[in-house]
Amino acid sequence: MEEVDKLVPRRDRPDAGRHTVELSREEAMALLASAPFGRIVFTSNALPAVRPVNHLVEPGGSVIVRTSLLPGLSLLRPIGSVIVAYQADAIDPLQWLGWSVLVTGPARTVTAPDALAGYEHRLDAIFGSGDNPVIVIEPTLVTGIRLLERPSEPIAQ
Repeated sequence: MEEVDKLVPRRDRPDAGRHTVELSREEAMALLASAPFGRIVFTSNALPAVRPVNHLVEPGGSVIVRTSLLPGLSLLRPIGSVIVAYQADAIDPLQWLGWSVLVTGPARTVTAPDALAGYEHRLDAIFGSGDNPVIVIEPTLVTGIRLLERPSEPIAQ
């Protein structure tokens, strides 16, 4: 935030001229697929936790992440799942234009050897080393917004 404050003084920020538009599920998933990184949101010791990770979006809509097991995500078992959220965005800090997408749904570890090998080849873990399980999130709820410049008012004559 300090860096943005240096770039754009508060009085000159463009937020007054912005509005949001809800995204369709299809548009939200396409934007999510275009983002290189996002944030997985989960519960750790009964508290919310957020960690940055990279991801893939499969043609069927599943979100695939690979990360070291984190407290809370360590509850994942091959036969069970936990509910998580996954968020990504692309918002210009100077213009305040862009988009944000949030998916929520059950997450489980990938254990099928062929699928696991494919995901491990296509997706590096950005943190940690060693055992970085592959997690699949089934997006039950998908929401998104686009931050747009408010259309200028017609000038009365």
